[in-house]
Amino acid sequence: MTGPAPGAGPVPRERPCPGGAVDREGAVEMAALAPILRMSGIGKQFPGVKALDGVDLRLLPGEVHALMGENGAGKSTLIKVLTGVHPVDAGEIELAGQAVAFGSPLEAQAAGISTVYQEVNLCANLSVAENIFIGREPRRWGRIDWRRMRVRAADLLDRLELDLDVSAPLSTYSLAIQQMVAIARAIDIEARVLILDEPTSSLDAGEVEQLFRVMRALKEQGIAILFVSHFLDQIYEISDRMTILRNGRLVGEHLTSELSQVELVAKMIGQELADLEKLHGEAKVFDRPLVEARGLGRTGAIEPFTLTVHEGEVVGLAGLLGSGRTEIARLLFGADHASTGEIAVGGVPVSLRTPRAAMTHRIAFCSENRKSDGLIPDLTVRENIILALQATRGWTRPVPREQQDELVGRYIKALKINPANPEHLVRDLSGGNQQKVVLARWLILEPRLLILDEPTRGIDVGAKAEIQRLVARLSDGGMAVLFISAELEEVLRLSHRVGVLRDRRLVAQLPNDATLTNDVLLETIASGGPA
Repeated sequence: MTGPAPGAGPVPRERPCPGGAVDREGAVEMAALAPILRMSGIGKQFPGVKALDGVDLRLLPGEVHALMGENGAGKSTLIKVLTGVHPVDAGEIELAGQAVAFGSPLEAQAAGISTVYQEVNLCANLSVAENIFIGREPRRWGRIDWRRMRVRAADLLDRLELDLDVSAPLSTYSLAIQQMVAIARAIDIEARVLILDEPTSSLDAGEVEQLFRVMRALKEQGIAILFVSHFLDQIYEISDRMTILRNGRLVGEHLTSELSQVELVAKMIGQELADLEKLHGEAKVFDRPLVEARGLGRTGAIEPFTLTVHEGEVVGLAGLLGSGRTEIARLLFGADHASTGEIAVGGVPVSLRTPRAAMTHRIAFCSENRKSDGLIPDLTVRENIILALQATRGWTRPVPREQQDELVGRYIKALKINPANPEHLVRDLSGGNQQKVVLARWLILEPRLLILDEPTRGIDVGAKAEIQRLVARLSDGGMAVLFISAELEEVLRLSHRVGVLRDRRLVAQLPNDATLTNDVLLETIASGGPA
């Protein structure tokens, strides 16, 4: 799918949210500008994965351009191809009309393309001035000219409307200020393109506004800013145009002021799949609460929320990447500590400060990243499946080998894990079979609440269908399930009730009846409340 012609936007079907950064007159002026950066037909392939397929991107001087897409859409790969982390497999990159091919981020930086990442890559033990000029310190008679460096640093920060003690250690300042220092370093090397990758993910509202003031000042200086963020309100407040990716392909380029948030969410998630029938039969009445979260929250991660999951109920969580879905899961499993609120299991308040505490209450959690958080690749299928059961017993009471073989064999057969050899290294299994191994690990414990975070991501259609049917069977058998997925169709197909999240808030809980459609969910995500 390709987007509109360069400079054109779609015909708006409804009024977009306020705050679009460019009006129609400004759009016309912007369209007349020559791009400072143009990426055309970019392709990038990794073993077994086509990460980018014919992607176009153009940045104009003096604009904030949002790069949008869900996790796995190709945003990070596109940035890495641009900045020389990965070589390009297909397509061309032009900077100021000249063809370029960077072999490293250092080459890209020398050409005027600087990147400030979510995790600030500076030295907190050095001063502000040292961080700005590290590796480029002004010298006199072969020695660092400290006075000149401090004066230059203060002047540079003044351009960003920042008044700091540049001789103070960077660690004495907030994360927001540290990001400003990283930006100051970037523009001091005469950046023509500034890439801000999730710069606001750890900032509060005041810090975000401070960052936006700096971004507007840089726009006035003619710098093109590529802005990556999962906060829709921020995108609509600060960006002029946006490029949307999905599954490594270009969805389109749009003026922010002419694309509503509902349309944006629809383009990011995709609606090309036909509606799937729900896996559950007729509606049920759930009257036995199993896990109740009351005013539960974690500062900087998820605002206080109230959520009840009943026995035999599948509660789906829907929302964009970064909306707070995983944060809820981690609080309910004790992987993160709550700042506020309480949890009750079976009506009794409990303390879930560790995963082991959650496991004693028969709560299980399958993380979205099975490779880093779920599996140990150098262990066998049997050893991976038995891990959780062994953890509940402690390492001084090993599970007898005969019991291991019986349990593992039973779940290999039940989940159709292929190959069916329990001594096969788990790293050699397909993604779908690896996911089944993680599920088997937790099902051995016979949990009362099973939390599944993106259990079908990155697996083939057949394995996905099997896991979906398994969730339905577990629910019908009385197990409660908290099901998280970026695919709205999957959430609708499996869930009895859907919690909708946006910007780290649980904004709605909707019964999955005949009135709940894909469009209703999109509207709720986009508007931040029930449609």
